[in-house]
Amino acid sequence: MGVVEDCKANMEKRIKSFDNDLLKVRTGRASIAMLDGVRVDYYGAPTPLNQIATLSTPDARTINVTPFEKKLIQDIEKAIMIADLGVTPNNDGHIVRVPIPQLTEERRKDIVKNLKKVAEDAKVGIRQVRRESNDELKKQIKDKKIAEDEGKRLEDLVQKQTDSYIKAIDDRVVKKELEVMKI
Repeated sequence: MGVVEDCKANMEKRIKSFDNDLLKVRTGRASIAMLDGVRVDYYGAPTPLNQIATLSTPDARTINVTPFEKKLIQDIEKAIMIADLGVTPNNDGHIVRVPIPQLTEERRKDIVKNLKKVAEDAKVGIRQVRRESNDELKKQIKDKKIAEDEGKRLEDLVQKQTDSYIKAIDDRVVKKELEVMKI
């Protein structure tokens, strides 16, 4: 596979990772993705919550966690508290309910600020891929594996890919920011 194809594949991976990060950003609506990072001590092993319970969102402000084994209710509740998501779970002996509080204007602005930091980190990752690809192209030119004109043409392609992926990140951020700021 060529340098440009490798570059595109690596940038695509960075975008997928960024999309996963976006799913975890609170928007004021209940989303089971918020609990993706929660690990529950299950027979001594930290286990993802979605592997020991059914997660659902009966309405826009609540996440229901129904454990496969009732004895896990306390552990699930404790794990959600430890995860420090800004929510307080409660249970009725059968289901753990996680009410999602309304976001204040200040909290929304904090989330947007954090969102922009995550986006900047993703852009840095994209630029890192570009740098690695350009270094590889320069090495190939130096080793006479490709002509200098071809190397410049490929560098231009890498730059165009970089620009398009950076724009994709910016577009996603604008969309998510609108989602967060919408009351």
